Amino acid sequence: MLNLTHGNLVVVHGGGPTAVINASLYGAIQEAKQYSEITGIYGAIGGVEGILRGKFIDLKQVTTEAVRRLPCSPASALGTSRARLNPEDYERIIQTLRKWKVKYLLFNGGNGSMDTCGKIYRLAKEYDINVLGVPKTVDNDVAVTDHSPGFGSAARFIAATTAEVAEDVKSMPIHVSIIEAMGRNAGWIAAASVLAQKKAEDAPHLIYLPERPFKQDEFLEDVQDWRDRLGGVVVVVSEGLRDARGESIVPPLLTRGRDVYFGDVGTYLATLVLKELGIKARSEKPGLLGRASIPYQSSTDRREAILAGAFSVQALLKGETGKMVGFRRISSRPYECEPVLIPLEKVMLHEKKLPDCFINQRGNGVTEEFIEYCGPLIGEPLPTFVKLQENGISD
Repeated sequence: MLNLTHGNLVVVHGGGPTAVINASLYGAIQEAKQYSEITGIYGAIGGVEGILRGKFIDLKQVTTEAVRRLPCSPASALGTSRARLNPEDYERIIQTLRKWKVKYLLFNGGNGSMDTCGKIYRLAKEYDINVLGVPKTVDNDVAVTDHSPGFGSAARFIAATTAEVAEDVKSMPIHVSIIEAMGRNAGWIAAASVLAQKKAEDAPHLIYLPERPFKQDEFLEDVQDWRDRLGGVVVVVSEGLRDARGESIVPPLLTRGRDVYFGDVGTYLATLVLKELGIKARSEKPGLLGRASIPYQSSTDRREAILAGAFSVQALLKGETGKMVGFRRISSRPYECEPVLIPLEKVMLHEKKLPDCFINQRGNGVTEEFIEYCGPLIGEPLPTFVKLQENGISD
């Protein structure tokens, strides 16, 4: 077995980017620069395909100013991919890593990336290459860890956006607004919209998640009830809503491997409200805005993403391999989390969904327990808005 005491570090991004994936890259670069054992710091260009093609950037040559700006830069500065690898590809990856004298590999990604990371680890350990995963996902569905970097910012975005849409609806309460949030199989992002609420009748008035079967009749009843009470209604739904048979309420446009391209659930439901209830309705679909927004980046999310990158380098140098950096919550009030290491086999393609204790009994909202869990992750409080009230002055 090859036993290197010094070698190069490679960072690779996988899957969809987030508002803080570059913050983890920043943490890894800054930490790696402190150790003589790490002779070179490289980034794979365009995800794992960059390794296959031998395309790397020397991160030590990147200017100090560019590195400094990474934590507040959206998407992936290195480039990422959703490449589907065959067994021969994994062998080629190992060959490339050996050619580049790589001793340390950091794979920053979500569920699919952790599966890829685990498979690389199984081959790499024969050549004394240490491999660690760093979680990244807006969906918050990576298993075991309390939460994943990327989710806090996506949660802040959906909560802030919901609050802003709510002000529009309140100012002219004549219609139903349906906001469609990302979330194929897990409804963490849609659930986080609840943080827009400051009092009981604030939006979102209804939240529907893929963890519970969607019941069309109950949905229409719920919308009508809130319409009768307030006039204007704000509903937040996950893109992956399913019926009692487990089928999407809107047929997917395309399914390719793990990738499912859903139809417009929000548009479907808005049309349903219009046709069945005769109420004006429209849908909003923030889409990529929800994972790329720097103005709504969570300060907590950014700080923890940097910590995850730095902690992963420290762990590699201690000889850790075949694990993923995760977070263990110590308390919610005051909020405190610490980084931990989780065996990759415990997270490879395991999805974390909302537990029952986070969803209300009717399945059209979330509980106080979820609010306590999610609240600290979005950083500082959301903005408050002014509402002018009649003060009794007349002609």
